[in-house]
Amino acid sequence: MNQMVATALPGIPLVAAGDDLTALTLAGLDGAGIALCDGDVLVVASKVVAKAEGRSHRLSAVKASPAAREVARVCDKDPRLVELILAEAREVLRIRPGLIVVEHRLGFVCANAGIDHSNLGVDPDVVLLLPLDPDESARRLRSGLQAATGVGVGVIINDSHGRAWRQGTVGVAIGVAGLAPLTDMRGHDDLFGQTLQVTVLGTADEIAAAASLLQGAAAERSPIVHMRGAPHRPGAGGLAEVLRPHKLDMFR
Repeated sequence: MNQMVATALPGIPLVAAGDDLTALTLAGLDGAGIALCDGDVLVVASKVVAKAEGRSHRLSAVKASPAAREVARVCDKDPRLVELILAEAREVLRIRPGLIVVEHRLGFVCANAGIDHSNLGVDPDVVLLLPLDPDESARRLRSGLQAATGVGVGVIINDSHGRAWRQGTVGVAIGVAGLAPLTDMRGHDDLFGQTLQVTVLGTADEIAAAASLLQGAAAERSPIVHMRGAPHRPGAGGLAEVLRPHKLDMFR
């Protein structure tokens, strides 16, 4: 029987701009008594990646455009925050009080362009944007770990997203390195010998969601999770593979 073991790495400090995520991950692995093996996966919360990359912004330094002020009037948000949301968005899809749903510049649909204030301290002027290029962030961390250990691992940057037809957020992959984000099961037989016709598994998202149970969303301070035994294939894929093309989007 296959067994998967997930471990939240202990002792990860509050991350600041310029911090070395490779060094922090290696220290966390050492604290957990884990020696990396080929095929392991590290799942890192987008928030600590964004913090390390200096993606925080002060609202007091933002000038709201007329378009941002109009959207802010409808959704009852700070116009300066709306300006940042619009700058991170390819397209605004829905607006209601308290919420703006956009297609993010990275291609996925999310609330408020992923911009957040939680776990940033008590200063209401500071907000955090998502990493500039999560795939590149994942590749950079993977390369650093491989250089330090000689081991080939997968790295996933995950973020919490809501879902259009279900309550609650789940962890999803927004950056991937060293593993195939999808597992194509078409052509495989089921238990009764029938050939699967349409089944493609969202492997990176499933691993991201499993890790998010340990990462938490409040005061857990467990942003990096080590996964051993998670079913996946090595690969060079990235976020683009998991995004549904517009021509196949039946709901937009």
